[in-house]
Amino acid sequence: MLATRSEVALTLKPDDPQAARRMRADPASAPDDDEVVARVRAGDRLLFEVLMRRHNRTVFRAARAILRSDDEAEDVMQHAYVRAYEHLAEYEGRARFSVWLTRIAVYEALARLRRRKRVGPLDEAGEESETMADHQASPEQHASNAELRGFTEAAIDELPQDFRVVFMLRAVEQMSVANVAECLGIPEDTVKTRYFRARQRLRSSLLARLDASTEHTFEFYLDSCDRVVNGVFERLGRQS
Repeated sequence: MLATRSEVALTLKPDDPQAARRMRADPASAPDDDEVVARVRAGDRLLFEVLMRRHNRTVFRAARAILRSDDEAEDVMQHAYVRAYEHLAEYEGRARFSVWLTRIAVYEALARLRRRKRVGPLDEAGEESETMADHQASPEQHASNAELRGFTEAAIDELPQDFRVVFMLRAVEQMSVANVAECLGIPEDTVKTRYFRARQRLRSSLLARLDASTEHTFEFYLDSCDRVVNGVFERLGRQS
């Protein structure tokens, strides 16, 4: 018989370090986000790692779609997680936790672009405002020997920013239109239009293999995951 929510929540007792370690090692085995958030609020700070590891890939992809830099995207992730932790009491559960978290990362990434005076806010960025970006494969991509994935990533990087971030969240991360709209603070119709146009631009070079390749596009590797988690706890430690 399946355990009830209250029975599952009992596994999150602060005095059960082994259970907590198991859940941090395997976030999928932990209860849903809202229950984990409740335990973190109650003082079990280390369980915040469950939330980070569970959503690292989504947050990374959203930040990278805006910044087109793995290093900057990771730094945005750490900043977003620290801010989310500091403002966890403000999370009311009206939107999914993943959406609330991704929106924090998106705003931070856009703020960095504005500080660099390269583009304005997402809704004000012109469709044709960006030129083709040079794509430099990371050591992890070289190690994976994924030529097709690298080609896909390069083609996505060439999209204008407003198309790119919508495509990343819709096609790669497979978010719903409503969730993408909430993450980016734009109307659902705008999400649909930008996604349609992004696919049109990619179709000539990617149509035959796009659906098969997007699942692993911009994968977030374990060592990167560990680096972000450790960096967040180091920042939080300096503040305590």
